[in-house]
Amino acid sequence: MSELAPLLLSAFVLGLLGGGHCLGMCGGLMGALTMAIPADQRAKRLRLLIAYNLGRVSSYALAGFLIGLAGWAVANSPAAMALRVVAALLLITMGLYLAGWWSGLTRIEALGRGLWRHIQPVASRFMPVTSVPRALLLGALWGWLPCGLVYSTLLWSASQGDALDSAMLMLAFGVGTWPVLLATGLAAERLTALLRKRGVRVVGGVMVILFGLWTLPGPHQQWLMGHGAASHGQHAH
Repeated sequence: MSELAPLLLSAFVLGLLGGGHCLGMCGGLMGALTMAIPADQRAKRLRLLIAYNLGRVSSYALAGFLIGLAGWAVANSPAAMALRVVAALLLITMGLYLAGWWSGLTRIEALGRGLWRHIQPVASRFMPVTSVPRALLLGALWGWLPCGLVYSTLLWSASQGDALDSAMLMLAFGVGTWPVLLATGLAAERLTALLRKRGVRVVGGVMVILFGLWTLPGPHQQWLMGHGAASHGQHAH
Protein backbone atom coordinates (compact mmCIF):
# COMPACT_ATOMS: atom_id res chain seq x y z
CA MET A 1 0.00 0.00 0.00
CA SER A 2 2.90 2.37 0.75
CA GLU A 3 4.15 1.89 -2.83
CA LEU A 4 0.69 2.73 -4.18
CA ALA A 5 0.27 5.90 -2.07
CA PRO A 6 2.28 8.22 -4.39
CA LEU A 7 0.29 6.94 -7.38
CA LEU A 8 -3.01 7.49 -5.56
CA LEU A 9 -1.93 11.05 -4.78
CA SER A 10 -0.95 11.54 -8.43
CA ALA A 11 -4.36 10.26 -9.58
CA PHE A 12 -6.13 12.61 -7.15
CA VAL A 13 -4.10 15.61 -8.32
CA LEU A 14 -4.74 14.65 -11.95
CA GLY A 15 -8.48 14.73 -11.30
CA LEU A 16 -8.15 18.04 -9.47
CA LEU A 17 -6.09 19.63 -12.25
CA GLY A 18 -8.52 18.35 -14.85
CA GLY A 19 -11.23 20.47 -13.26
CA GLY A 20 -11.26 22.89 -16.19
CA HIS A 21 -12.04 20.04 -18.57
CA CYS A 22 -14.68 18.69 -16.19
CA LEU A 23 -16.42 22.07 -16.31
CA GLY A 24 -16.54 21.88 -20.08
CA MET A 25 -17.65 18.25 -20.25
CA CYS A 26 -19.84 17.87 -17.18
CA GLY A 27 -20.50 21.34 -15.79
CA GLY A 28 -23.52 21.91 -18.00
CA LEU A 29 -24.85 18.47 -17.18
CA MET A 30 -24.36 19.08 -13.46
CA GLY A 31 -26.22 22.37 -13.77
CA ALA A 32 -29.04 20.66 -15.66
CA LEU A 33 -29.28 17.93 -13.05
CA THR A 34 -29.43 20.50 -10.28
CA MET A 35 -32.13 22.50 -12.04
CA ALA A 36 -34.08 19.27 -12.54
CA ILE A 37 -34.40 18.79 -8.79
CA PRO A 38 -38.05 19.54 -7.96
CA ALA A 39 -38.71 22.70 -5.95
CA ASP A 40 -39.77 20.74 -2.87
CA GLN A 41 -36.47 18.80 -2.98
CA ARG A 42 -34.10 21.80 -3.14
CA ALA A 43 -33.22 21.43 0.55
CA LYS A 44 -31.74 18.03 -0.33
CA ARG A 45 -29.56 19.47 -3.11
CA LEU A 46 -26.21 18.72 -1.45
CA ARG A 47 -27.27 15.17 -0.60
CA LEU A 48 -28.37 14.53 -4.17
CA LEU A 49 -25.21 16.08 -5.63
CA ILE A 50 -23.06 13.83 -3.43
CA ALA A 51 -25.10 10.84 -4.62
CA TYR A 52 -24.58 11.87 -8.26
CA ASN A 53 -20.84 11.97 -7.73
CA LEU A 54 -20.71 8.75 -5.73
CA GLY A 55 -22.37 6.99 -8.64
CA ARG A 56 -20.03 8.61 -11.16
CA VAL A 57 -16.88 7.75 -9.20
CA SER A 58 -18.12 4.18 -8.68
CA SER A 59 -18.35 3.84 -12.47
CA TYR A 60 -14.78 5.11 -12.79
CA ALA A 61 -13.61 2.50 -10.28
CA LEU A 62 -15.51 -0.27 -12.09
CA ALA A 63 -14.04 0.80 -15.43
CA GLY A 64 -10.59 0.87 -13.79
CA PHE A 65 -11.05 -2.67 -12.50
CA LEU A 66 -12.22 -3.98 -15.89
CA ILE A 67 -9.42 -2.36 -17.88
CA GLY A 68 -7.00 -3.31 -15.10
CA LEU A 69 -7.78 -6.96 -15.85
CA ALA A 70 -6.54 -6.35 -19.39
CA GLY A 71 -3.43 -4.65 -18.00
CA TRP A 72 -2.83 -7.59 -15.69
CA ALA A 73 -3.20 -10.02 -18.62
CA VAL A 74 -0.39 -8.31 -20.57
CA ALA A 75 1.83 -7.47 -17.60
CA ASN A 76 5.53 -8.29 -18.07
CA SER A 77 5.09 -8.41 -21.85
CA PRO A 78 5.99 -5.98 -24.66
CA ALA A 79 2.30 -4.99 -24.78
CA ALA A 80 2.57 -3.61 -21.24
CA MET A 81 5.31 -1.21 -22.34
CA ALA A 82 3.22 -0.12 -25.34
CA LEU A 83 0.23 0.47 -23.05
CA ARG A 84 2.29 2.70 -20.80
CA VAL A 85 3.60 4.71 -23.76
CA VAL A 86 0.08 5.23 -25.15
CA ALA A 87 -1.15 6.27 -21.70
CA ALA A 88 1.68 8.79 -21.34
CA LEU A 89 1.01 10.25 -24.80
CA LEU A 90 -2.68 10.60 -23.98
CA LEU A 91 -1.83 12.42 -20.75
CA ILE A 92 0.41 14.81 -22.67
CA THR A 93 -2.41 15.35 -25.18
CA MET A 94 -4.75 16.02 -22.27
CA GLY A 95 -2.36 18.62 -20.88
CA LEU A 96 -2.18 20.37 -24.26
CA TYR A 97 -5.97 20.44 -24.37
CA LEU A 98 -6.32 21.81 -20.83
CA ALA A 99 -3.82 24.57 -21.60
CA GLY A 100 -5.70 25.46 -24.78
CA TRP A 101 -2.73 24.67 -27.04
CA TRP A 102 -4.21 21.75 -29.04
CA SER A 103 -7.70 20.25 -29.17
CA GLY A 104 -6.86 16.89 -30.72
CA LEU A 105 -8.22 15.13 -27.65
CA THR A 106 -11.78 15.81 -28.80
CA ARG A 107 -11.24 13.26 -31.57
CA ILE A 108 -10.48 10.60 -28.95
CA GLU A 109 -13.64 11.52 -27.03
CA ALA A 110 -15.63 10.98 -30.23
CA LEU A 111 -14.77 7.26 -30.00
CA GLY A 112 -17.01 6.86 -26.93
CA ARG A 113 -20.04 8.67 -28.30
CA GLY A 114 -21.49 5.49 -29.77
CA LEU A 115 -21.68 3.92 -26.31
CA TRP A 116 -23.17 7.09 -24.83
CA ARG A 117 -25.97 7.09 -27.43
CA HIS A 118 -27.19 3.82 -25.90
CA ILE A 119 -26.75 4.94 -22.29
CA GLN A 120 -28.27 8.43 -22.57
CA PRO A 121 -31.89 7.29 -23.15
CA VAL A 122 -31.65 5.09 -20.05
CA ALA A 123 -30.19 7.96 -18.00
CA SER A 124 -33.01 10.29 -19.05
CA ARG A 125 -35.52 7.95 -17.40
CA PHE A 126 -34.16 8.95 -13.98
CA MET A 127 -35.05 12.61 -14.55
CA PRO A 128 -36.28 14.48 -12.63
CA VAL A 129 -34.30 13.31 -9.62
CA THR A 130 -36.48 12.84 -6.56
CA SER A 131 -34.42 10.55 -4.31
CA VAL A 132 -30.85 9.64 -3.37
CA PRO A 133 -31.04 6.14 -4.97
CA ARG A 134 -32.26 7.73 -8.20
CA ALA A 135 -29.40 10.24 -8.12
CA LEU A 136 -26.91 7.45 -7.40
CA LEU A 137 -28.07 5.42 -10.41
CA LEU A 138 -28.08 8.46 -12.66
CA GLY A 139 -24.51 9.30 -11.57
CA ALA A 140 -23.41 5.72 -12.25
CA LEU A 141 -24.67 6.06 -15.83
CA TRP A 142 -23.20 9.54 -16.16
CA GLY A 143 -19.77 8.07 -15.33
CA TRP A 144 -19.68 6.54 -18.82
CA LEU A 145 -19.92 9.92 -20.55
CA PRO A 146 -17.13 10.10 -23.20
CA CYS A 147 -14.20 11.99 -21.68
CA GLY A 148 -10.62 12.16 -22.92
CA LEU A 149 -9.33 12.82 -19.41
CA VAL A 150 -10.99 9.68 -18.11
CA TYR A 151 -9.73 7.64 -21.07
CA SER A 152 -6.17 8.88 -20.50
CA THR A 153 -6.30 8.07 -16.80
CA LEU A 154 -7.83 4.66 -17.47
CA LEU A 155 -4.96 3.64 -19.73
CA TRP A 156 -2.45 4.96 -17.19
CA SER A 157 -4.14 2.97 -14.42
CA ALA A 158 -4.22 -0.16 -16.61
CA SER A 159 -0.47 0.15 -17.17
CA GLN A 160 0.04 -0.66 -13.47
CA GLY A 161 -0.72 -4.31 -14.28
CA ASP A 162 -3.11 -4.95 -11.35
CA ALA A 163 -6.92 -4.73 -11.53
CA LEU A 164 -7.41 -3.67 -7.90
CA ASP A 165 -4.68 -1.03 -8.15
CA SER A 166 -6.29 0.29 -11.33
CA ALA A 167 -9.67 0.50 -9.59
CA MET A 168 -8.17 2.37 -6.63
CA LEU A 169 -6.34 4.80 -8.92
CA MET A 170 -9.55 5.57 -10.79
CA LEU A 171 -11.36 6.01 -7.47
CA ALA A 172 -8.71 8.52 -6.34
CA PHE A 173 -8.95 10.29 -9.69
CA GLY A 174 -12.73 10.53 -9.40
CA VAL A 175 -12.54 11.95 -5.88
CA GLY A 176 -10.12 14.57 -7.24
CA THR A 177 -12.80 15.83 -9.62
CA TRP A 178 -15.33 16.32 -6.81
CA PRO A 179 -14.49 19.91 -5.73
CA VAL A 180 -15.10 21.33 -9.20
CA LEU A 181 -18.33 19.51 -9.95
CA LEU A 182 -19.78 20.00 -6.47
CA ALA A 183 -18.98 23.71 -6.72
CA THR A 184 -20.73 23.83 -10.10
CA GLY A 185 -23.79 22.07 -8.76
CA LEU A 186 -23.94 24.35 -5.73
CA ALA A 187 -23.48 27.45 -7.92
CA ALA A 188 -20.18 28.38 -6.26
CA GLU A 189 -19.40 31.01 -8.88
CA ARG A 190 -16.08 32.13 -7.41
CA LEU A 191 -14.48 28.69 -7.59
CA THR A 192 -15.83 27.89 -11.04
CA ALA A 193 -14.74 31.32 -12.35
CA LEU A 194 -11.25 30.75 -10.91
CA LEU A 195 -10.93 27.37 -12.63
CA ARG A 196 -12.02 28.87 -15.94
CA LYS A 197 -9.22 31.44 -15.90
CA ARG A 198 -6.63 31.09 -18.65
CA GLY A 199 -3.67 31.11 -16.26
CA VAL A 200 -5.12 28.36 -14.06
CA ARG A 201 -5.86 26.18 -17.09
CA VAL A 202 -2.33 26.67 -18.44
CA VAL A 203 -0.74 25.75 -15.10
CA GLY A 204 -2.97 22.67 -14.84
CA GLY A 205 -2.17 21.70 -18.44
CA VAL A 206 1.58 22.04 -17.93
CA MET A 207 1.45 19.89 -14.79
CA VAL A 208 -0.50 17.17 -16.63
CA ILE A 209 2.04 17.30 -19.49
CA LEU A 210 4.89 16.89 -16.99
CA PHE A 211 3.05 13.97 -15.43
CA GLY A 212 2.70 12.40 -18.87
CA LEU A 213 6.43 12.86 -19.54
CA TRP A 214 7.21 11.27 -16.18
CA THR A 215 4.95 8.32 -17.09
CA LEU A 216 6.86 7.66 -20.34
CA PRO A 217 9.26 4.71 -19.93
CA GLY A 218 12.88 5.80 -20.18
CA PRO A 219 16.17 6.53 -18.40
CA HIS A 220 14.54 9.23 -16.25
CA GLN A 221 12.38 6.61 -14.53
CA GLN A 222 15.37 4.36 -13.89
CA TRP A 223 17.18 7.32 -12.35
CA LEU A 224 14.21 8.17 -10.14
CA MET A 225 13.81 4.58 -8.98
CA GLY A 226 17.53 4.24 -8.35
CA HIS A 227 17.59 7.53 -6.47
CA GLY A 228 14.67 6.43 -4.33
CA ALA A 229 16.28 3.08 -3.58
CA ALA A 230 19.56 4.76 -2.65
CA SER A 231 17.78 7.15 -0.29
CA HIS A 232 15.95 4.24 1.33
CA GLY A 233 19.24 2.40 1.81
CA GLN A 234 20.80 5.42 3.49
CA HIS A 235 17.88 5.71 5.90
CA ALA A 236 18.13 2.00 6.65
CA HIS A 237 21.73 2.44 7.75
